[in-house]
Parts: sequence; C-alpha cells; structure tokens
Amino acid sequence: MELRSAIEAFARHLTVDRGFSAHTVRAYRGDLSDLADFVEERAIAAPEAVDAVDVRELDLETLRDWLWQRSNTGLAKSSISRHAAAVRGFTRWLVTTGAVSADAAARLKAPRPEQHLPRVLTRGQMTGIFEGLAARSEGGDPVAIRDQAIVELLYASAMRVSELTGLRVGDIDRTRLTARVLGKGGKERIVPFGVPAARALDRYLADGRPVLRTRTEIQPDRGILFLNSRGASLNTRSVYELVAGLLHELPGSGPSGPHAFRHTAATHLLDGGADLRAVQEILGHASLSTTQIYTHVSAERLKQSYQAAHPRA
Repeated sequence: MELRSAIEAFARHLTVDRGFSAHTVRAYRGDLSDLADFVEERAIAAPEAVDAVDVRELDLETLRDWLWQRSNTGLAKSSISRHAAAVRGFTRWLVTTGAVSADAAARLKAPRPEQHLPRVLTRGQMTGIFEGLAARSEGGDPVAIRDQAIVELLYASAMRVSELTGLRVGDIDRTRLTARVLGKGGKERIVPFGVPAARALDRYLADGRPVLRTRTEIQPDRGILFLNSRGASLNTRSVYELVAGLLHELPGSGPSGPHAFRHTAATHLLDGGADLRAVQEILGHASLSTTQIYTHVSAERLKQSYQAAHPRA
C-alpha cells in the first residue's frame, strides 16, 4: 500500500471506527504527512528512488531518524511524543489490516513530555469573574446572558470546550441538574452542575437563546444549546476568545483558554474533599493517572500557602 494512501485510510479509520475528534485526526494526519515527507526525501536521494513510497519500506531505523531530525529542529518534547504516538498507532493499524507483517514502531521510544502544572484560579478570582459577568448581563444583552451561562457551566461541570459547544438543549436535565456530554472517542457521560449554573442556563434559555435564534434564517431549530451572535452554532474558537478576555488581566501564568476553568473546577473539587475517582468520572478521563495531576496541583497550592503563612517555613 502506498504510504500517503495508507495515511488517509488511517485517518478515516480514526474518524469512522474510533470516533476521534476532527482536531485529533487532523493532528495525526499532519504528523504522519510530515513522516511521509521525510521518507520521500530519503527515497529521492537514493539511486533506486521510485515515485511512491510503500508502507513496507517503513522500519524502526527510519522512524528513529525522523524523530531525531525533528528534535534537532527544536520541536518541543510534547510534540515529539505526539509524533511518536501517531506513528505507533499507524503502524499497529497497518499490521491489523494486513498491509505489513511486522510493527515497525513497536519499539519506538520518545522523550517524556515535560510536566507542567495546569493554571488554576483561586476562589476569589472565580468570584470576581462571575460578578463581572453578572454585571454585564444586567442590561439584558443576549450575548452577555449567554456568556454568563457558558462560564457558569464550564466551571460547574468541568467539561471540555468541545463538549460544551456540542451540547443540545435536550442534553440539559434541569430537574436532576445534569448535562449529557459526548466526550473523547464518542464516549457519553453525565456531568452534574450546581444551582448558580442552573439559574444562568434558565435565564439564557428564556431571555438569551430565543433572541439569538431570531438572528438567523436557518430552520428548523437544530437544538444546539449555545448560539453565536448571528444565531448559528457557537464554535470553540469563540469560547476561547471569551475566556481569554476574562483571564487577560488576572495574575498567574499558563494558558488562558477554557481548559483553565476545567483545571480550576477539578482542583477545587479535590480541595473540597471530593474522591479522586469521582473527579475522574466527572472529567471523563480514561486513566486515573491523568486525574492525579490535580492532586499535585492541590499539594503545590498547600505548599505555597504554608510557605506564605507559617513563621518557620
């Protein structure tokens, strides 16, 4: 099988059979296309070069050389690790489809990405954000009402931004105070939210969404929960811009996207005594080790408080 054709077939497999998100599939395709460029450049330099590279020409030495070259360009360890993960998944799939007999990347190793503690906001900072959003929505602007509901729900439920923008009105259970979300790999889960988020959602559904719906000619209503200012489905980029604007003036380092609210919610849950496995379920993590990063955050915050307050620290 020709290498680039195999990459496209693998991308379809990730989308259709594995249910990977468009963002993940795009990243894998980009990494593997980079590999194809590398292999083709090698083939052109060889005397026996052919027009198309076959997947059977992939071997461990070539894959190691590819990662080594990429690391020499200054690519971050996390990106190198993602490159390696992409090619390992690709070569495993090639074996299962019978395109090759041996897994060329089975022994491929990559540097461990550096662990950075996620950005976590304080309770006081979150209170300030909510007070600001409430003040902006007092005038009845539907976008301001929507923004308040978005941030309340992100913090209350700790859901991913892609899960939030994929919500439909019917996914909100107002009686049980839960939302049904579709997570990574097409896995569905139920996440709880609190009374403040419920009130913000009620107001948005009563006074915000109906007004936004009048700004579009799209019929019938597809039921998407959060709409943009033109009445169409809100995308993740718009949520990023909203959150970045809210976090811009706040002290603290780290990313300023919606994930900051997810990190903050998880850390505050653990600070409040929530069980680690319960937090894992809420976040939709496949592995408990992924959730454990928030225990490190809590420990670091405790250490900082101790050093600031204890006279003998």
